[in-house]
Amino acid sequence: QQKINTANGKGFANFRINYPDWGRYLVRVSDPVSGHCSGKIIFVDWPGWAGRGQKEMPGGATMLTFTSDKDSYVVGETVKLAIPGSGAGRAFISVENGSKIIRNDWMETKQGENIFQVPVTDEFSPNVFIYVSLLQPHAQTLNDLPIRLYGIIPVRVDDPKTHLKPVIEMAEEIKPESEIRINVSEAEGKPMTYTLAVVDEGLLDLTNYKTPDPWDQFYKREGLGVKSWDIFDDVIGAFGGSLERLLSIGGDEEIKRPEGSRANRFKPVVIYLGPYHLDPGKSASHRIKMPAYIGSVRTMIVAGDRGAYGIAEKETPVRQPLMILATLPRVLGPEEEVTLPVTVFSYDPSVKLVETRIETGDLVEAVGNTSKSISFNQPGDQVVNYNLHVRPKTGVTTVNVNAKSGSNSASDRIEIEIRNPNPPMAAVYEAMLEPGKNWETGFEYAGVEGTNKSTLEVSNIPPIDLNRRLNYLLSYPYGCVEQTTSAVFPQLYLRDIADLTQEMNNAVDIHVKAGIEKLRTFQNSDGGFKYWPNNYYADEWSTSYAGHFLVEARKKGFNVPDFMIRDWVKYQKRQVNLWYKSQLRNSDLVQAYRLYTLALAGEAQVGSMNRLRETDISSAARWRLGAAYQLAGLGDAAKEITNNIITTPADYRELSYTYGSSLRDEAMILEALVLMGRKSEGMDLMKKISSALSDNRRWMSTQEIAYSLIAVSSFAGKEERSAGIRFDYTWNISGKVTASTDLAFIQKPLQTGTEIRGKISLANTGSGVIYVRIIHEGIPAVSNEVESSNGLNMTVTYKDAGGKLIDISRILQGTELVAEVSVVNPGTRGEYKELALSQIFSSGFEIINERMTEEAPGQGASQGGFKYQDIRDDRIYTYFDLAPGIRKMFRVKLVATYAGRFYLPGVYCEAMYDNSINARSKGQWSEITLSQTE
Repeated sequence: QQKINTANGKGFANFRINYPDWGRYLVRVSDPVSGHCSGKIIFVDWPGWAGRGQKEMPGGATMLTFTSDKDSYVVGETVKLAIPGSGAGRAFISVENGSKIIRNDWMETKQGENIFQVPVTDEFSPNVFIYVSLLQPHAQTLNDLPIRLYGIIPVRVDDPKTHLKPVIEMAEEIKPESEIRINVSEAEGKPMTYTLAVVDEGLLDLTNYKTPDPWDQFYKREGLGVKSWDIFDDVIGAFGGSLERLLSIGGDEEIKRPEGSRANRFKPVVIYLGPYHLDPGKSASHRIKMPAYIGSVRTMIVAGDRGAYGIAEKETPVRQPLMILATLPRVLGPEEEVTLPVTVFSYDPSVKLVETRIETGDLVEAVGNTSKSISFNQPGDQVVNYNLHVRPKTGVTTVNVNAKSGSNSASDRIEIEIRNPNPPMAAVYEAMLEPGKNWETGFEYAGVEGTNKSTLEVSNIPPIDLNRRLNYLLSYPYGCVEQTTSAVFPQLYLRDIADLTQEMNNAVDIHVKAGIEKLRTFQNSDGGFKYWPNNYYADEWSTSYAGHFLVEARKKGFNVPDFMIRDWVKYQKRQVNLWYKSQLRNSDLVQAYRLYTLALAGEAQVGSMNRLRETDISSAARWRLGAAYQLAGLGDAAKEITNNIITTPADYRELSYTYGSSLRDEAMILEALVLMGRKSEGMDLMKKISSALSDNRRWMSTQEIAYSLIAVSSFAGKEERSAGIRFDYTWNISGKVTASTDLAFIQKPLQTGTEIRGKISLANTGSGVIYVRIIHEGIPAVSNEVESSNGLNMTVTYKDAGGKLIDISRILQGTELVAEVSVVNPGTRGEYKELALSQIFSSGFEIINERMTEEAPGQGASQGGFKYQDIRDDRIYTYFDLAPGIRKMFRVKLVATYAGRFYLPGVYCEAMYDNSINARSKGQWSEITLSQTE
């Protein structure tokens, strides 16, 4: 390629091309000043010397326009092509599909229209392309058309043998809670295998769902798979320089614009049956019980048999002369009051007087009348309201509504959860028993009735409060990658130290598998793990932590996708090589942990380990690097690097980066000591960590709890225990129970009843010392929150749509409002990282999720710079950082939806890795009224 420096007025240029081979070459000429391409082609026949273009050619060939008599055909019909001709000439006709040439023919052409017929065979299905190349005599001078013209058209072909015609026979109208009969047959008596589905039309309308048609997929239009070349463009007198694409062929069918979805207020119906096989000439009958549903359903059949496919569908209304619909919030809370609206529908003029009645479960009671009457002058709908009061208990209950008018009746059943929004509390009773000793204690349950849970823990190692700490991890409301990993990581080792029931074993499997699946959503394409799902960049510590869990989970027999570990290893290796020691605390520990995890995965990077070893690093990093050497089979190096290194790091707590603390580092050191076979040196650490875990008054972060449990499990799992655990116990008035295990830990759930207090007695029948703990957990009653402010200033206000302050204690149903939370960092403790703002709203309010609206960015209620926001049905968790002296404002749009009296919990903000930084507002009761005068 050589730039042309000079050009004459006709657009030609003198140039020189040096090329070793003879041949013919194309040169595209561009303007020497602007550089724009002229679109002209010059043929050069003699390379190797200064030449001049032989002939200037146009940019494309001339298209031949011809037609067929129809757009689509059936096998057995004939395609009639109308090919224009300009005189004596010949036309080459080729029938082609996605993979081959089916047939080709020649015909002599004359002036005007030339008709050519092509018989349609089953080879043409689902479509073919007919290509025609018209050649004129070389010496003709009657027209200025090129010597060759060409064109191509698609032809759709339908083969009747590929179609099935399922037939649905059923009632034209269905009654709720009735049995319906569906008869299935094939219109032409063909055999078929089919599936049957009955689905709520409202649910299908949400996504404009079409009944899937396999025929459309297996016989959809194919793209042309045959390529054609000729050399007629090179014949002197031809105009075309290259073939151009004439039209776009093949591909997916055009997607139809969805119609507006119908609103659906009812519980959906989804019934799926099959597959079934139907013999030739036969029919089948299916019976289906329609649930308590009002609306319309679509019955769908999808059938196939040896290359033939078909579908059938039928819409059927589900109704009866008298129907009702009762509506309650998603959840309710203890002591709340709610108005239950019951909509009564009359579809028959004979329905005049309707008697309604409600029945409640043991957690909800009706206030006032439990039956009411309404009358209809004509078909329509009316609303009757009932008042309900929630008892001071939690659980799941039902509300049944019945209606009757003459011989017509209807019912509706609502299952609803009564939940207490307060966090759980615990009371612990403990003792240490020598062999042959007894212990008896009385107790009171923690929390309100229905939330109580009691557990007996016995171990031959210092107590670690395993049940309560694990429950804290599992119930922790936030869900970053570190907390997700922390919730499941310790569970990998439970079977090594504890005698688990089958139920607990199943729970471990479920939790670990769910954790692995959730971690997939955090992994980036580069293999690293991000802290929040919406982050773009990987979090270095969490990446090592999550990978550590995945490697250990695979070793424990859990199925971890290969790509997760493979991509993670690549990321870790890349970051190992990019690392340099920064001024951040624990920068060296991040690198040491990364090297440790690679060694654990069988990918030890000894060169990088040696480089870090020669660096001035902290004691915590040296212990972790020593563990990496041990895993790599270099025990001498592990011992040398950790010789005379302290095991008690200076006290500290991180809000971010590695989410660490001195306790977390001690747990990591204990794990390293166990790995290096130096358990005796770790005994003091073991006792210290156990004491922290069992201290009911001590708050611990998710990172501290998880790593402490991992370290203690590692220590206890390798402990030589000959005595085991043997004991008898009596719980309340139950009989004596004998329990034993050869492991370090045993846990027994204790049945709780309606009583508020009880007692337990226990005898150590083994030969070793045992540690006994009774843990009572429960949720306290509402209205017990206390306002607090520790290192954070927070205010909570409520405003109407115009920004005016409103009194939330009494509000009209249907009112739209904004909950506004202001959080300020007073600056006394520096910058705050990983703050979590928790807002739980009462049952009477609905959250308006701005992500589901069309408001322009910045115009909605949610203001303030947050890192991630988790919006759920009844609560919002907002995560953010806060610099010293900075105020951030967060707003949530609400609508007062349900009438009644509801408890609005207080707002809570905390640093996720340091609970000494927190602020809490007091909760309050809020009444939502049906009218201003109520």
